[in-house]
Amino acid sequence: MIQRLSTTPFNDQKPGTSGLRKKVRVFQQPHYAENFIQSVFDSLEAFEGKTLVLGGDGRFLNREVIQIALKMAAANGFGRVLVGRGGILSTPAASHLIRSSDAFGGLILSASHNPGGADEDFGIKYNVSNGGPAPEKVTEAIHARTLTIDHYRILEAGEVDIDTLGTSLLGEMAVEVVDPVAGYADLMEGLFDFGAIRAMIADGFTLSFDSMGAVTGPYAIEIFEKRLGAPAGTVRNAIPLPDFGHHHPDPNLVHAKELYDRMMAEDAPDFGAASDGDGDRNLIIGRHSYVTPSDSLAVLAANAHLAPGYALGLKGIARSMPTSGAADRVAEKLGIPLYETPTGWKFFGNLLDAGMATICGEESAGTGSDHVREKDGIWAVLLWLNILAVRRQSVAQIMTEHWVSYGRNYYARHDYEGIAKDKADALMEALRGKLASLPGTSNSGGKVEKADDFTYTDPIDQSVSRNQGARILFEDGSRVVFRLSGTGTEGATLRIYIERYVGSSGELGMATAEALAPLVKAAQEVADISGFTGMEGPSVIT
Repeated sequence: MIQRLSTTPFNDQKPGTSGLRKKVRVFQQPHYAENFIQSVFDSLEAFEGKTLVLGGDGRFLNREVIQIALKMAAANGFGRVLVGRGGILSTPAASHLIRSSDAFGGLILSASHNPGGADEDFGIKYNVSNGGPAPEKVTEAIHARTLTIDHYRILEAGEVDIDTLGTSLLGEMAVEVVDPVAGYADLMEGLFDFGAIRAMIADGFTLSFDSMGAVTGPYAIEIFEKRLGAPAGTVRNAIPLPDFGHHHPDPNLVHAKELYDRMMAEDAPDFGAASDGDGDRNLIIGRHSYVTPSDSLAVLAANAHLAPGYALGLKGIARSMPTSGAADRVAEKLGIPLYETPTGWKFFGNLLDAGMATICGEESAGTGSDHVREKDGIWAVLLWLNILAVRRQSVAQIMTEHWVSYGRNYYARHDYEGIAKDKADALMEALRGKLASLPGTSNSGGKVEKADDFTYTDPIDQSVSRNQGARILFEDGSRVVFRLSGTGTEGATLRIYIERYVGSSGELGMATAEALAPLVKAAQEVADISGFTGMEGPSVIT
């Protein structure tokens, strides 16, 4: 029996760059998840009888919301739902499943790299038929509906068994529980030279992959240990847990310190990597050699032709505006376009669908290609392994040769977390008010050549995105970018991106902190960060 239950709107359900993220206790409010899911369905058209993909990263509340979503999908007229066994689907695997099954779209239950647990974070994101995050016109429609919703539809039924592979009926809708790993692993095996990687591992190459108690554990076991022959135990923290084993599943040098320490030890493996809560981000560390996400994007693009799936070359490279310009120099040498977009993977979708770009990346440890419409942590690790298997060099050697060829973009991101939103907004408003007067002035970073608030015009649909980050560009090619993040659930996070370029004949071996110190000082001088936030330094440096 389909129930039509009355409800009242919540005023805090505006999706961010990656869906709606809130604390678990917020989602546990009566009708809260139901309101948002119904608002998604109400914002879509002509999905009756179509297929919906459903799954998440296994965090606390994942299974409960899957049951709600199944019953609501049945009540709203979907014909079939594909759900990952146990409710598990990494974000890139969900994107692949949407595409490979010709689904109408998908609900991905995740708060990505945010912590999980009863007192932590949860999220719901809608992805469209190309497998990518909903574009702004869809998320705006969803938000508008959340403000007027007065009822939702749900099937009165018992719980669905989501732990057994196979198909059952929920009302008139088919529920098909699928293997969340096999199809994705097959896709990876078709893109990369698994034979060459297996041979490298058999010759004694060692690696360590940290799943951080999150969703990539089953994928990594299947791919790295079973298909590529790495020894048992290569994959650490491999069981997805509702609280990620008390890990903060963000693959950076703060939260993946155990991996970093392992890779800096005397007996370090040859290669180390990690992924985040929902499997779309990556961390790459060679023996005694950390690779920044921006540099990783550039190296992957420069060497992608070594993998079978990219042997014909790249159509173009896309990067988010805050990501360093290292990839720009690769694109220039390859003679292909470079696209600079706002932060948020959805901005890459049009470029990928139009065949204008092949590889995309964000400085926040997200890298991917046109094989799906999401960033993909395991994909990035496999491309690195394919490159290492062909070149038979260490990560450190590859990085050194890259810098000699292209120069080096010294780069860091400083995050100021948990700032009161009014103070963060006041800082950005004051900074934007100064931008027009900065060109021609000098500070600790040097002489300012240009200052603006980044605006992006999509080359495909001509849509315009404004206020995407305040940029201060210096005459020597250095820059400082200020941006408020939309991925947190409490307060505001101010992100400051600091970059200095040194040509191939310059000093390529400086410590990053030393190279960027004048620009860090300049950021404080221009924006009065400590004055607005009360913080003497960043919460996290990556």
